[in-house]
Amino acid sequence: MAPKYNAKTTATELTAELASEIKGKVILTTGISPGGLGAVFVSTIAQASPKLLILAGRNPAKTQETADAIAKAHPAVQTRTLQLDLGSLARVRASAAEVKAWADVPAVDVLVNNAGIMGTKYALSPEGVEAQFATNHLGHFLFANLIMAKLLAAPAPRVVSITSDGHRLGAVRFHDYNFDGGKTYNPWTAYGQSKTANMLMALSLAEKLGSRGLVAVSLHPGVIFGTSLANHMNPEEDFAALTAADKSLGNWEGWSELRVKTQDEGVATHVYGAFHPELKSHNGAYLQDAHVADPWTETVRPWGTSPVEAERLWKLSEKLVGEEFSYE
Repeated sequence: MAPKYNAKTTATELTAELASEIKGKVILTTGISPGGLGAVFVSTIAQASPKLLILAGRNPAKTQETADAIAKAHPAVQTRTLQLDLGSLARVRASAAEVKAWADVPAVDVLVNNAGIMGTKYALSPEGVEAQFATNHLGHFLFANLIMAKLLAAPAPRVVSITSDGHRLGAVRFHDYNFDGGKTYNPWTAYGQSKTANMLMALSLAEKLGSRGLVAVSLHPGVIFGTSLANHMNPEEDFAALTAADKSLGNWEGWSELRVKTQDEGVATHVYGAFHPELKSHNGAYLQDAHVADPWTETVRPWGTSPVEAERLWKLSEKLVGEEFSYE
């Protein structure tokens, strides 16, 4: 049976359809600077009267800009800003402590791990971890686990991790996540590693906390031009390098044209992943085009859906953040 939704489904359409699922919820979204998919997501779901939109971003001025835009368009919707630098574990801990201290926000219904970086030059986090892996995965891993009590206090908590079909570019390099100190670094292989990690984290959360009502999914929004994610890139050079990486791996994507979405289409899978009730029976799933991706016909690599790899990553992540998270 063909999926109900497809690549042309829009966030606006899904928000209208799922308005009763969105109304009254507390939703915390990372990476909500103007011009990014996170800002489009929160601005779109504001139409359905959520109780509170918590806007988490690295740059307070940009975060406030998104909050002001929502206040202007939807005065009845409450917003709260949170400074969150996912590239620094120390700063993640400070931000998580702030959330935990909010007595007037006893529960968070949905956490959307939207923030990320892509195809950056080799760099290390303050803790000495390759920057894309540190920002895209480790920061979110630590933040989600530190605020887990507030998520589990919600009636039907959900964690949504924005990954990418770019996970095809690399599995997690468990023994060399830092690319031999940068000697073997390829920005696209590193991006692939971090996006695979986003998928595996959803699997682990579903396995460890599904019995307590938590639903965790990961999703590929699609290729969307005009967002802030690629502002640092030279389109001709960097995307030529992406094509070369795909071809070197034998990926069919190296010989195909990019299928580009509008921002409204791109954020549709955010809305589906965060609110659609049918996902309660697909815990841990990887989503694409507002449906559960078909591993036989769509870009789903086995290293992103392996429970064994997921548990290995959980253990590595605990080691790298210096804290264990055990759930009964």
